[in-house]
Amino acid sequence: MALGLRAAGVALLSLLCGVLLAARAGAEVDYLSFATEDEANTTEVFGKASPAVVYVTNTALRRSLFSLDVREIPRGSGTGFVWNEQGLIVTNYHVIAGAHRLTVTLADRSVHDAEIIGVAPEKDLAVLRIEDPPDDLATLPLGDSSELTVGRKVLAIGNPFGLDTTLTTGVVSALGREIQAPSNRRIRGVIQTDAAINPGNSGGPLLNSLGQLIGVNTAIYSPSGASAGIGFAIPVNTVKEVVPQLISYGRMLRPIIGVELASDRWVRRYRIEGVPVVQVYPGLPAAEAGMSGAWRNARGEVVLGDIITAIDGRPIRSQDDYFSALEAHKPGDEVTIETRLGERERSYRVRLIESQ
Repeated sequence: MALGLRAAGVALLSLLCGVLLAARAGAEVDYLSFATEDEANTTEVFGKASPAVVYVTNTALRRSLFSLDVREIPRGSGTGFVWNEQGLIVTNYHVIAGAHRLTVTLADRSVHDAEIIGVAPEKDLAVLRIEDPPDDLATLPLGDSSELTVGRKVLAIGNPFGLDTTLTTGVVSALGREIQAPSNRRIRGVIQTDAAINPGNSGGPLLNSLGQLIGVNTAIYSPSGASAGIGFAIPVNTVKEVVPQLISYGRMLRPIIGVELASDRWVRRYRIEGVPVVQVYPGLPAAEAGMSGAWRNARGEVVLGDIITAIDGRPIRSQDDYFSALEAHKPGDEVTIETRLGERERSYRVRLIESQ
């Protein structure tokens, strides 16, 4: 055993001496050949992916308290990545929210003004277009987040604290998490990772060991505001569904039934089990199915109509539950909506239509 260890030590020392002698003699040394397989993979993925990662700067207008002059000041910054060669950029919605002016810095240090093409606050995603994109924009291959398992290696590239094109690595810590979007909706199916994600990483890519995009880094859980080993990313399968809609329509298209619901605050205030229908719009599926909205009686008191309690057997306790249940379907599908109307339990078959 001791002889084996001594032989290994001699071999390693000889290898290092060879590297030093070659470097002193001016010869080129391929340091990757001395890296571990995992290190070589990390270096390769970073080298191929980093040209597609961009720096997004958000500025806003502020009026001076003393001179009353309006000035443009930095509001925030984050990361994004090139979606296609036409200059479309994907980032988080919260990175660009409230912006007066947006600029995107590419990997070659060129700075471009950007315009917003579409936003989905409920998924914390946004699409930008840069002006005068170069001809050789790099893009990222798209992976499949349904194939992820806990323990798989992941890499995050971003601009934490304004330090551009920084790499962190880790593993998938958990799958199927839920986080709150800027619209207060719940984003489901989120990836949890221990790859260090700090302020400025938002909107950047989360990659697998093949260099494929598997998520968009969006949030951290940390008492201090810096990475505590718990980061979250929107899965790429959600991105692949939402981004084309933002490019085509500027927003997410969701199926609807044609009702207005009571606010969650109102529901909590009166401790209602379910979500009351405030108004049913004429000519739309809910009205055609016979659903009823709230109304006022002769004394001016509000009388509740249908209170939605379940959709296809899925309990509905909030607007988020309601929207998530509908988003699991596409226009043209029929769903079973269970309600409570007074003391009666009712059930409707309603065909979903596309929102306008």
